[in-house]
Amino acid sequence: MPRPYLALLTLLAFSAYTLFTLLQAQQSLLQFGVQLLSQPDTAQVVIDLYLMALLAGLWMLQDARARGRSALSVLPYLLLTAVLVSIGPLLYIVVNGFGRGSPRSA
Repeated sequence: MPRPYLALLTLLAFSAYTLFTLLQAQQSLLQFGVQLLSQPDTAQVVIDLYLMALLAGLWMLQDARARGRSALSVLPYLLLTAVLVSIGPLLYIVVNGFGRGSPRSA
C-alpha cells in the first residue's frame, strides 16, 4: 500500500481548519447541528454527509477485520467520525497507511 501522504496533508489541513472554526463559532457544535436539521435543504446535506460517514465506518470495520484486528480497535475512529465526520476516516487511513501492514489475503 502506498504511503498516504495526501490523506495526511488533508487530515492536517482540515483538522486545523476545523479547530479554527470551532474556536470562532458563536454556538456549540450541537446547536449548529440542530439548526442545520431545522430546514429541509440543509437537513438533506447533513443526512447525505452522515450516510457517507456510515459507509466509511463500515469500511473501517471491514478493513480492521481483514487486518486481523477486532472491531473494538476501530472504536476511536468511529467516535471521531460520529462527531467530526471526515477526520475519523482520514486518521484511520493515515495511521494504517504509515504504521501497519496491509490486509491479509484470503
